[in-house]
Amino acid sequence: MDELQGKTALITGAGQGIGQGIALALAQAGVRVAAAGRTVVKLEHTVAEIEARGGEAVAVRCDVKEPAHLAHAVEACVQAFGGLNILVNNAQEVPLGTLQQVSDESFTAGFESGPLATLRLMKLAYPHLKGDGCIVNLASTAAKRWDMSGYGAYAAVKEAIRSLTRAAACEWGPDGIRANVILPHAKSPGLVWWMESNPQEAEAFQRTIPQRRVGECEEDIGRFVVQLCSAGSRYVTGQSIAVDGGQALLG
Repeated sequence: MDELQGKTALITGAGQGIGQGIALALAQAGVRVAAAGRTVVKLEHTVAEIEARGGEAVAVRCDVKEPAHLAHAVEACVQAFGGLNILVNNAQEVPLGTLQQVSDESFTAGFESGPLATLRLMKLAYPHLKGDGCIVNLASTAAKRWDMSGYGAYAAVKEAIRSLTRAAACEWGPDGIRANVILPHAKSPGLVWWMESNPQEAEAFQRTIPQRRVGECEEDIGRFVVQLCSAGSRYVTGQSIAVDGGQALLG
């Protein structure tokens, strides 16, 4: 989309999976990308792919649980490209297991890498986003499951991200900043591993999706983020949008 040409995005967890898919799709639309994450080698692969397609990108090492790393990521993006227009909070450590199984350490890591990191990074990016900024945070439809067994801690940290995003949309709307949440199903490395390891369960899972498939990280999730950041979505803010082939009913 031409209106995104020359804009700049900071994307956490951009070394693989959904974060990488979003980075590639935004770059394809002309956005300059600061790809942030913990593993530099993976980030360099994302940057190389973007550059091979004619785009611009830089890799920024960032552990989202470290406040200093978050500040450095914003500074690196602004220094490299002169500004920051789009922020995508994607990186997340996931606390999985039943309530009895999830440890305090796992839940705390999920909170620190999820809602706390999201809040910190939104606040750091705020001065740069004023005017025409767009925030896209990632959550999950786990809280909408008919059976929450094994997903309580995971859903809890993701639901906190939804609340923070809604608050950002309401508080920062007058400053020209939009903030939305996407709740995707996509072929992340973790989900692909699970599907390959549990083919019968994976088949049953896909039957619960009206489109009968799991989304592609770039073609389905990334391109939707491009639309969400474009002028055609300029009146959309404060929303939680399931990008999941129709599986979840948000209400």
